[in-house]
Amino acid sequence: MKVIGLTGGIGSGKSTVAKFLSEMGAYILDADKIGHEAFKPGTPGWQEVFGAFGKDILKENNEIDRSKLAQLVFGKPEALANLNKIMHPRILEIVKNRLDLLKRRGVKVAVLEATLLIEAGWRPIVDETWVTVASKRETLKRLKERDNYSEGESLIRIRSQITSKERAKTADVVINTDCSLEEVRMKIEELWHERITY
Repeated sequence: MKVIGLTGGIGSGKSTVAKFLSEMGAYILDADKIGHEAFKPGTPGWQEVFGAFGKDILKENNEIDRSKLAQLVFGKPEALANLNKIMHPRILEIVKNRLDLLKRRGVKVAVLEATLLIEAGWRPIVDETWVTVASKRETLKRLKERDNYSEGESLIRIRSQITSKERAKTADVVINTDCSLEEVRMKIEELWHERITY
């Protein structure tokens, strides 16, 4: 089984690329969704995050309110590092179990979509690292349209992550998504035939 690590900054087109890879036949593991599972109410992960950040991060049903948690950590390196220290090992454990299961099922290509793939030190569990990049202008436009973030809110989130240049240094493939969806699709089809289909 070939495992692709798909990463990139916020608004860089990761989810779009993952969607096209899925259409090509890859099985997508979304680290963000796995994070939801790892921190369901009552789980050890939930208890640890609650213990570190307090009851203000909880919704009425006791789920972690991710937007409130984000407000507490974005732009605050120490708080973000503390959250990542709690989250990353728990998410990694689930990811490894899922990859083992997919391999046993005979899946040929799996994609781990993870914003923090490089920062979390997860590159050893993937065969190739694919990085999506987009211009600052395009990223700000996407975040405004998708999440209704102001430029200030977007910049705080962008600056809390490593830069595209830093990601590209470790990449096997860099995918520039500053183009139409059809052009992105064509890039992914080409990559699939070049690197995946033997």
